[in-house]
Amino acid sequence: MTPEVIESHGVRLRPFRPEDAADVTVGCADPLTQRFLPGLPTPYTEADARRWITEGAPAAWAAGGAAYAIADPATDRLLGTVGLSHADAYRGQAEIGYWVMPAARGRGVAVAATRALSGYALTTGTVRLELLTREENTASQRVALAAGFRFEGVRRSAGPSRDGGRHDLLAWVRVADDPAGPTARRLPDLPDGRLTDGVVTLRRLAPEDADVMYELHSRPEVVANQAPPVPPERAAVERRCRVSESGWLLGEIARMLILDAATGAPAGSCGLSVSDPRAGEGTIGYALLPDWRGRGYASRAVRLIAGWAFGPAGFARLAAGTVPENVASHRVLERVGFRREGLLRGRLPGPAGTRADDLVFGLLPEEFADEGRRDGLGEPR
Repeated sequence: MTPEVIESHGVRLRPFRPEDAADVTVGCADPLTQRFLPGLPTPYTEADARRWITEGAPAAWAAGGAAYAIADPATDRLLGTVGLSHADAYRGQAEIGYWVMPAARGRGVAVAATRALSGYALTTGTVRLELLTREENTASQRVALAAGFRFEGVRRSAGPSRDGGRHDLLAWVRVADDPAGPTARRLPDLPDGRLTDGVVTLRRLAPEDADVMYELHSRPEVVANQAPPVPPERAAVERRCRVSESGWLLGEIARMLILDAATGAPAGSCGLSVSDPRAGEGTIGYALLPDWRGRGYASRAVRLIAGWAFGPAGFARLAAGTVPENVASHRVLERVGFRREGLLRGRLPGPAGTRADDLVFGLLPEEFADEGRRDGLGEPR
């Protein structure tokens, strides 16, 4: 590939120029850029920028890749960079990567540049493009999805860290015959970032929720209803909160915090996992802190999830597994319209190597609608 200027999707991709050095310095010295591109020098100086422009970018081209400046078509001012690396002519593949200036973030620059370069590459001989992201780099995962890349799997310990350690990378792939446009998501974002009925509010779990999640899921009565019934490690809870958005984007599980709508106080947690994507089935789970139990909050939360699941998320069926002795949870599900479907003997891991039964409930869209009409146009009881 030669340094041909690409004008597409509202951005200009052009070769670097000496006058870009100051902007390259600002972009590469930015803490977020440094965090997710550990191969950059630190501290990053203007000398490093000039070296990239005069040596690094030409070397990328010479190796069969690409190194473009992303520029504003109106001003030609640098907005970021996008390029291709690890090109393999025999396999017809390459890896695409980018960074965006801090002042240009949130404007769709990365998506536009990724679409522009990937579209050009896939029509000029490249067959397969990979985009690799850290699990917590959800901004890049959103770029991948918006640019038509599909999640393919986890590359274990594929990325080096600045401290000498290793971390996993998520592989997103686009091939030449993939349809144009964004990749469809199994789990769409919540409307306006939340679900609410005026009493209970649900929002996506976030890194700052680790304290309340650890408190909730370490309680003996909550642990007893988990499989296996083992208290969580603090590090595992922190990681769950840290990568919650990634699990959502991957279409695996939508984890949410239950809040009191009036005060914003955390009341518990809930979630919807994609248990059978081909069948359109999801599985619901939930737990409340003691002060909020017996007030209908669990039923309200489950009803909100079900409405979102059968509506924007397009699920065809919801299931919930419970410990047979958890009568309070059974009542929650039945209030929303779930029906008992059967006892799966020895399905779950129990304490000390034993097995536990799983009492399964199910809900169909028409049953949820009927329950809502009986319940006052969908208002919680």
